[in-house]
Amino acid sequence: MDIKAVLMGLAFAFMWSSAFTSARVIVEYAPPLSALALRFLISGLIGVGIAWMLGQSARLTRRQWTGVLVFGLCQNALYLGLNFVAMQTIPASLAAIIASTMPLLVALVGWGVFGTRVRPLGIIGLLAGLAGVVLIMGARLQGGIDLFGLILCVIGVMSLTVATLAVMGASSGGNVLMIVGLQMLVGSALLFIPAMALETLVVTWNWQLIVAFAYTVLVPGLAATLVWFLLVGRIGAVKASTFHFLNPFLGVTVAAILLDEQIGPLDVVGVIIIALGILAVQLSRQAAPITPRTPPV
Repeated sequence: MDIKAVLMGLAFAFMWSSAFTSARVIVEYAPPLSALALRFLISGLIGVGIAWMLGQSARLTRRQWTGVLVFGLCQNALYLGLNFVAMQTIPASLAAIIASTMPLLVALVGWGVFGTRVRPLGIIGLLAGLAGVVLIMGARLQGGIDLFGLILCVIGVMSLTVATLAVMGASSGGNVLMIVGLQMLVGSALLFIPAMALETLVVTWNWQLIVAFAYTVLVPGLAATLVWFLLVGRIGAVKASTFHFLNPFLGVTVAAILLDEQIGPLDVVGVIIIALGILAVQLSRQAAPITPRTPPV
């Protein structure tokens, strides 16, 4: 892995992790679903426009359209929609920790449901990661965390896990930026429905909201996605996924610095355990090809 790939991976991990802090600011001053729907509308139009100028086409394969629809629903509408609603009552750091367990859940479901063979290092990583989650959740529940918001975040990361498993490889075949833009437009359309039905459009306009919204649209929304696909093209999806182990650290750190969120000793220990678990799972994937077990007859 060359230095450019390392820098790209670090940039992606930071941008992905910082999204929870900017989202926490947005939902303090604006209705969460309406704000997210508008974010996806703007990001999607920009993405599709740039893709069109680069000569990319909206004539996608059936597998690519499946990816657009599934990710538009599960990632953009469910995962991020539920997280935005949840962050009205729970800290950004906790939302980031829960979301960062997605690589662990993908490996766990692949192992338990689809019979994907996992090396011993990966199994140790799964167990360690889950132990870290239990440690943090136990400490936060004792501290009086909002249970409803916590449940929304858990459902959200589960929906993202399902989407990831369902559409692996759907971006192959070109038109990547067009696919990303269309996914965002699908998410926007789906989010506007509950936003109009459930929310009153009351916005407290200030510089914090404007900066957070612009940052969310341009950096986690577009730049992080672009850097991710460039990184995958440079070193492959398995190696690129190793950078996910930084997400718990960075998500907690950014929230603590910018939002002054309190981080307890058990949070620190849990974050370290989760990060090491994610790293172990990703390294086990690099050690040898992961092949599915033959299903019983």
